[in-house]
Amino acid sequence: MQFIRDIHAAKVSLRQPVISFEFFPPKTDEGDRALLEKTIPALLELKPDFCSVTYGAGGGTRDKTLMIVDRIQREHRLPAMLHLTCVNATREELRNVIEQARALGITNILALRGDPPGGNGQFTRTEGGFEYSHQLVSFLRELGGFSIGTAGFPEGHIACTQGKHVDWDHLKKKIDCGADFVITQLFYNNADYFEFRDHLVGKLGVNVPLFPGILPIVSASQIKRITALCGAKLPGQLVNCLEKFADDDQAAAAFGIDYATQQCAELLREGAPGLHMYTLNKAPSTIQVLKNLNL
Repeated sequence: MQFIRDIHAAKVSLRQPVISFEFFPPKTDEGDRALLEKTIPALLELKPDFCSVTYGAGGGTRDKTLMIVDRIQREHRLPAMLHLTCVNATREELRNVIEQARALGITNILALRGDPPGGNGQFTRTEGGFEYSHQLVSFLRELGGFSIGTAGFPEGHIACTQGKHVDWDHLKKKIDCGADFVITQLFYNNADYFEFRDHLVGKLGVNVPLFPGILPIVSASQIKRITALCGAKLPGQLVNCLEKFADDDQAAAAFGIDYATQQCAELLREGAPGLHMYTLNKAPSTIQVLKNLNL
């Protein structure tokens, strides 16, 4: 399977954006069937460049994540990226997962520190494991054979109390350790992404693609919950609009499609290398946004 770094290089030569979709492992057999038999086939009609599959807290979805990535690659011949975290794993346990991925023909890995199980409390290093994601990036680079991605935070990581510029310095370290590309956390003010990009490229000398992560809003209550958990901000004007749709998810989703379309159009117009769509395992909003953009 193609490396994502090579996919990006090919798209640059064609002056086209890289389009990718993210999925998470469902908790039920019914959810598995809906994702694998309905959602993924519907979205793949848009001909994305790659997909990614998240890795549950503490590695709890490891086997299912590997299964979904493997099926996407075997059944649809599309590069799929495995998420991998440091949570609840020793160096040797991580090596085992990485070698399982290699045996399945997985060539792209997103290296993450990861959140504590349940998303609560502080991260605690596992004895014999890694404390920081740059160590996982270095480990993957030493093992070889993968295109390595890492996460970036346009508003700064919620756990970095020293501020976003310190967090961006940490990101530079991950890139220096061998990350080929960055996928950002969701955001709703493009100015945050542009400041993030300009600082990394102009002041820190970063030269890898910084793919913006986009989550179309589908429900006012849901997006407030998600942004509170991850530390992303909702601009005041956006909050005011969402208040109108507090009890109407259908209207909120239609508004979310329009907002995401405008957001993505500006990002691409101003030089973003592509769009990484957080699908939440649903197809309609992502399909409509990309159709609106003629992608």
